Amino acid sequence: MKFDKPAQENPIDQMKVVGRPHDRIDGPLKTTGTATYAYEWHKEAPNVAYGHVVGAAIAKGRITSMDISAAKNAPGVLAVVTADNAGPLGKGEMNAATLLGGPEIEHYHQAIAVVVAETFEQARAASALIDVRYRREPGAYDLARQKPGVTEPPDDTPDKVVGDFDGAFNTAAVKLDATYTTPDQSHMAMEPHASMAAWEGDKLTLWTSSQMINWWKGDLAKTLNIPEENIRVRSPYIGGGFGSKLFLRSDALLAALGARAAKRPVKVMLPRPFIPNNTTHRPATIQRVRIGAEESGRITAIAHESWSGNLPGGPTETATNQTELLYAGANRHTGLRLAELSLPEGNSMRAPGEAPGMMVLEIAIDEMAERLGMDPVEFRIRNDTQVDPAKPERFFSRRQLVECLRTGAERFGWNRRNPKPAQVRDGRWLVGYGMAAGFRNNLLTPSGARVLLDSQGVVTVETDMTDIGTGSYTIIAQTAAEMMGVPLEKVVVRLGDSDFPVSSGSGGQWGANSSTAGVYAACVKLREAVANTLGMDASTVEFTDGQVRAADRSVPLAEAAAGGTISAEDTMEYGDLDQQFQQSTFAGHFVEVAVDAATGEVRVRRMLAVCAAGRILNPKTARSQVIGAMTMGLGGALMEELAVDTRLGFFVNHDMAAYEVPVHADIPEQEVIFIEDTDPISSPMKAKGVGELGLCGVSAAIANAIYNATGVRVRDYPITVDKLLNGLPTLV
Repeated sequence: MKFDKPAQENPIDQMKVVGRPHDRIDGPLKTTGTATYAYEWHKEAPNVAYGHVVGAAIAKGRITSMDISAAKNAPGVLAVVTADNAGPLGKGEMNAATLLGGPEIEHYHQAIAVVVAETFEQARAASALIDVRYRREPGAYDLARQKPGVTEPPDDTPDKVVGDFDGAFNTAAVKLDATYTTPDQSHMAMEPHASMAAWEGDKLTLWTSSQMINWWKGDLAKTLNIPEENIRVRSPYIGGGFGSKLFLRSDALLAALGARAAKRPVKVMLPRPFIPNNTTHRPATIQRVRIGAEESGRITAIAHESWSGNLPGGPTETATNQTELLYAGANRHTGLRLAELSLPEGNSMRAPGEAPGMMVLEIAIDEMAERLGMDPVEFRIRNDTQVDPAKPERFFSRRQLVECLRTGAERFGWNRRNPKPAQVRDGRWLVGYGMAAGFRNNLLTPSGARVLLDSQGVVTVETDMTDIGTGSYTIIAQTAAEMMGVPLEKVVVRLGDSDFPVSSGSGGQWGANSSTAGVYAACVKLREAVANTLGMDASTVEFTDGQVRAADRSVPLAEAAAGGTISAEDTMEYGDLDQQFQQSTFAGHFVEVAVDAATGEVRVRRMLAVCAAGRILNPKTARSQVIGAMTMGLGGALMEELAVDTRLGFFVNHDMAAYEVPVHADIPEQEVIFIEDTDPISSPMKAKGVGELGLCGVSAAIANAIYNATGVRVRDYPITVDKLLNGLPTLV
C-alpha cells in the first residue's frame, strides 16, 4: 500500500480497541519468566556449547603474536576462533569497526577471539590462557584536545545557513554566546548482548537480541560472505536495546563462527564490562550556541554548532537537528563537526541527535530568557513557528508546542515559581522550578506484515517487527483487532523472525507508527479477501463484533475461513508527504528540584511531561515509554557519564558497579499528559512516535531547575556535586 495522500476516515478511527489503555499481552510471559530471550532457547539447542569473548587490551595498534595452544588444550575446549583461522570475513555496512579484530586493533575491547567449550566456566577459564602480545600505537582519545583542529563539516553533513546570521547576531540588542558539553554515555540494558547460533549444512539460524532483524540479516551475510537466504534471524523478545542493538554486534558474529568451528550450537553473551567498550555508546559533544534577539524577545539570529568524535567511518552525533526547526528566526546557522578518535564506536543511543542537542539548546534558551527578563515559557511561545524556518512554504503537519507549554505550566503550577534564583527554601533544601521544550522528528519507515484468518475466527499477525520492551505485541494486536472487528483475545501476534515480512524494526521513535501502519495495510488486503470470499462488496462491508456485515446481511468472520486459512500480506510504503510537510513531535517538560544547601546533593521531586504525538495507540504502554524516558533524562542530567582514560583510550567505569544509572529510589513523582490529537499526514494510523520525545528536553529542564534553586548555572553535564559546591549560597 502506498501512503501518498493524507489519511481519511478509516476503521482505526472507531477506536474500540486502538487508543485504549490495554495491558501488555506479553506481560504475563515476562513476569513468569516464560518469555524466551536470546540466551534461553534450550529446546532448540539441547547440545549447546558456550563461547567466551576475548577483547583487545589496547585501544590502537597491532597484535604481534597470539598463542592459543594452551587454550585449545584446556579442559572442555572445542574450538578457538580468531581472525587468523575464521576464514575471509567482510564488514557490515553499518559497522564502523570490524567485529572480529586482528591483527589491526581499532579500539579497546574489540573482540579478537572466542573460545568455545562444553561449559561457560571452561570457556571463560580457557580464554584467560590465550597469550596476546601487542604493539601499541598512539591514538586520539580526547575530544576537547582534537576540537581546535576540526573546523570543516563532514562531507555528508554540510552546514545549513539561512539569511545573514553574522550580521543579525552582531547587531542584536541582546546576545548569548555559550559553550556546553555532554559526556559519552552507555546503553545499560538489563539484557546484555547475547546470541545463539546453529548451523544445518550451509544454513545458519541465529537467535539473538536485535532491534532490526533485516539489518542484522543483511550485515551478517556480508560479514560471513554467505547468501542472505541462508540466514534466519530470530529475536521475539528483547530485554532492552536503546539503540545499542540496532546494528550487528560481535556476539552474533562470534556465535556463528564458534558454532561453525565447533560443529555445535554455540551461545555467546558479552560480559557486562564489554557493553561500553565493545558495542556502541552515545558520543560526547562540545556544543556552541549563539542567539541574538530584539528587546521584545523575538529571536533574530540563532546558531548551533556541535563537535563529536568517532572511529573512521563512524557517524556524526546530529545534535543540531532540533535547532533547525524548533524556534523562529530569520537568520540561522547550524553545523556539525566530526573528530577522528580511537575510542570505541559511537552510534545511536535513545533519541540520537535531539537528546544531547536538547540538553544544550534548552539551557541556552533559558539563559536567553533571563537576559531578556522574560518568563522562560513565554519566551518559547513568543518564538513559536508553524512553518519550517528554512522553508516557510513548508508547514508542520501538526504542531502543538504552545499547547504543551501552556497545559504544562498550568498543571505544574508554574505561576508559583520565583524567577529570582536561590530564593526558595524548604528546611536545608534550596527549591527550584525548571522547564524545557521537547522535540523529536517523526520518522517514517516502510513496514510489512502478514495477516491470517483461521476457521476459529482467530487473526494471526506475522512480521519481523521487534519488541524491545516497548509494547509492540500489544499495539500490533490492537491494530489487527480494530481492523478485523474482533476482540483482542482473538488476535495472535508473532514477531522477531526474518522468515516473516520485513518491518520497520524498533528504533528512532518510528517503530509504533510504522509497524502498525504495515499491519493496517495487510489487514486492508485481508478484509478484501474475506469480503470476496463471502460475496460482499469490500468497499462497504463492516467488520465488527466478530461479524462481517453488508446491508442486511451479517456473517460470522470465522465462516469466511471455513474452507481453509485466508492469508494476506502487504507493506506500507510512503510517498512524499514528509517532503511537503514537516512532521515532528512536541512536549513541555516541567521539573521541581531540591538541592541541599550544604552538600549540593540534588533531589528531583516532581516531573511532568505534556506530549503531542498524534494518536496515542495505547495510553498505558505510551505512558510507560515516557516515564522511562523521563527517568533516563534524569540520569543524563545528574549521573550518567563514561569516564575516558585519555592516556590509554578506554572507558574506565565499564560495568554497572561504577556506571551510575537512576534506580527506583531516584524516581520522583512523574506525571504524563497526552494532548488528544491525530495527524493524518503521518500514516493511516494518524499516530507518531512518543518514546524518545519523553527524553528530549528533560535533562535541560532539570538543569534549569537547579539554576533556579541555587543560582549556579552548569553548562557541563552531568551536573554533579563538585560543579555546584563553590557557587551555592552562603549558609546563614
